[in-house]
This record gives sequence, C-alpha cells and structure tokens, in this order.
Amino acid sequence: MKRKLGMILSTVAVTGMVLTGCGSNNNGSTASNSSEGSTPPSSSPSAKTTQSVDKKVEIFSWWTGAGEEAGLLGLIKLFSDKHPEIEVINAAVAGGAGTNAKAVLASRMQGGDPPDAFQVHGGAELNTGWVAADKVIDLNDLFTEEGWNEKFPKELIDLVSKDGKAYSVPVNIHRGNVIFYNKKIFDDNGLQAPKTFDEFFAVADALKAKGITPLALGDKEPWTATMLLENIMMGELGADDYKKLWTGEVKFDDARVTSSLEKFKKMLTYVNDDHAARNWQDASQLVAEGKAAMTNMGDWAKGYFTTDLKLVANEDFGWIETPNTGDSFMVITDTFAIPKGAKDEQAAREFLKVLGSVEGQDVFNPLKGSIPARIDADKSKYDSYGQETIDDFKVSKLAPSLAHGSAAPEGFATQANQVVNIFVTNGDVNQAQKALVSAAQSSGIGN
Repeated sequence: MKRKLGMILSTVAVTGMVLTGCGSNNNGSTASNSSEGSTPPSSSPSAKTTQSVDKKVEIFSWWTGAGEEAGLLGLIKLFSDKHPEIEVINAAVAGGAGTNAKAVLASRMQGGDPPDAFQVHGGAELNTGWVAADKVIDLNDLFTEEGWNEKFPKELIDLVSKDGKAYSVPVNIHRGNVIFYNKKIFDDNGLQAPKTFDEFFAVADALKAKGITPLALGDKEPWTATMLLENIMMGELGADDYKKLWTGEVKFDDARVTSSLEKFKKMLTYVNDDHAARNWQDASQLVAEGKAAMTNMGDWAKGYFTTDLKLVANEDFGWIETPNTGDSFMVITDTFAIPKGAKDEQAAREFLKVLGSVEGQDVFNPLKGSIPARIDADKSKYDSYGQETIDDFKVSKLAPSLAHGSAAPEGFATQANQVVNIFVTNGDVNQAQKALVSAAQSSGIGN
C-alpha cells in the first residue's frame, strides 16, 4: 500500500508540472478589489484580527492572481469576521495554472505535512488521486449537517463523491466552453459571434483579411491548447458521446476525433505568432486591448476582465459558446478537501462551512468570474454573464473537463497535454490520434 501511495503521489506531482488549475497568474500579481455585490477582500496574505487568536487554519490553493485572488481574500475576510478566534494562513502558491502548487502539495502530503484544507478539482483529480490514495477525509456528516445534499446539484455532488461518500466541498462552477470576444472589433467589422465551426472559420477569415489576429492563444503551459481541443471534440461528438470517450464507449480512433484534430489544426492557423510565450492572461489581454478578436478560455477570464481590467460585461466584451456546443456546458469545479492528518480538522471544517454557504459563494464567485455551486445563491449579485451562465447550467448537457482534471485519470491527462504540445508544433493528425489511442489504453480507459 505504501508503494502504491508513493506512485499515486508521484503521478500527482508530475501532473502538477503540466496540468491545469483554474486561473492563477504566472507572476503572482495581486488582484483588484471590486465587483458587483461582493465584500471587498483583505489585502493581507493571512487574515488576522485585533482579538485574541486561539487557532490557525492553513488554506492551500493556487489563487494568487486575477479575480481569483480577490475572491479568495473576500472569502477569508468573511470567515475571519465570523470566526475572529481563528487565524487564516493563506498558503497560496504562485505559478501559472497551479503547476507549482500541485507539486508542492504532493510533496507536503507525502512528507506528512498537509495543510488543513486544499483546493482540488472535482472529478478524476479528486477521486482517482487523493481519494484513491486514502489521503482525504469523508465529509458526508458535514454535507448532512449543512443540508448540502439538497443545495448542490446532484451532478456536482457526484463529481466530489466516490462510493457514496463526499470528499470535498464545491465553491464554484466554471464553464470551459466559452469564446470571449472584443465587441468593438466585431461591431466595427459587422461580424456576429460564431455559433458553428463554419461560422467560426468565416469570421476568422474576415478578421485575418483585415490584419486582425482572430484567436488569441497563450499556451506557454499546454493546458490552454488542450482546452481548445476538448471543446472542439465536444462540438464534434456532442456532450453525450464526448463523455463516452472517458468510459471507452467511444474510442479515440473514432472518425469524429480525427475531424476534431483537423479542425484544431485549422484553428491554430488563426492564432497569434507568440502564443508559446504567453499565458492565458496574456492572451486574454490581447482581446481586452483590441489586439486580437477572440480567445477560448474558461470564465475565470471573465473574472480577469471585470475584476482586474475593469471591463464591463456585454459592453466591452461579449461571449459565445465554442462552436457547436450551445446546448452543452463543460463543467470545471473548484472544491476544497480536508487531508487526513490536518493540524486542525475542526477549524478546517468551519472554513468549509463558510465557503459552502450562500453568503460565502456570493462573496467569492462574482470576483472569480464563476457561478455559485449552490442552487439557492442570490442571482442578483451576478452580472449579465453570471446570470446567463447560471441559467444555462440548469438546462445544458453537462460534461467534465479533461484539461482541468475532471474527465480522465491523471496519467491520461498528462499524456494528452504532451500530445497536444507536440501537435501544436507539428500538426500531425495521424500521429496525435495514435498517441491518444495509446494513452487511453495505457491509462486503463475502457478497461
């Protein structure tokens, strides 16, 4: 068992070097402190009070930039107001998309020095990683105590559960299949946001003819390109068959996967030349500044636009689902788990109660760009993007993200990122598809 645990944690550490987390800035810059209907966050790295502090709770995440840091600090301030006797140690680790944080977390967990609570994506990242390694505690009693089984959607509870037991608490829902676009560029050129692949390529051609970069990409870390590919695959296969890729019911040698890779290759001909030197925020900023027309990114980019860059949703920027996915929702959920051996499990439980509450979620999510995980959150606290996404989540077909750890085992996700990284360079469809087939076999998908 000890050898198996070491292998699992080693996989987590390696995956941390190439796999994503929602957001996180490469340079660790601080975020702005404004958003509609939200409590202003503290600027302190750890929240202290003037009263006597009896306990400490260490919260581990990779939220150090853009709207994510503002959301986290807002959540910490709310918790500190409710629990002045507990000091929050904000153990966020800077580094693009959580790449550094995941490696640090794996090292700490393996070394017997866990934080009190840590950020983890719901789905495979949680369940085939930390739950399988027996490193997190069962939270069923907390779900019952707080009434969360009736307040979180069943599909979301399933993502944080294994064998009927819940192991983490969702703080948000992100949508991954979004194209954000510069409204002025589209209006000035008489263009409509593309809903289909044919429309996308027609719009991209029109923009390119005007000397405008159609699609901003920042794949300094390969997960951003993997996101683009997974959204294309969902558009080609539909949400139902896309999900079957991860059960083996649909194989990666399927003709629709071939078509997805061909469309991916074509889309890459419309991106900025310096994409390999940029991260997702750099790419989003090209759109914000009118230097590119569109970017494919999860809606933490919306948090970056509104919280950091002070842009106004539906005025400065617009959004549309990625081609052919108007009825689908690529779900990415940030959750927090409590590791076995936490220094103060009870204090960690109190923190989870706050982040799982209506008040906590409505402080955090408007700043982060995400929507609340709870079904009873206050919709009026969200801007036009948030309100539309809340409504879409209720009626869309839901699918888990490969790029963000929910869809597939970490071994496959790591290999997929490597395949994508090579494909962006050489564009070899046949080679990439064979590599995906091999990765599925070696990762046990469908076995």
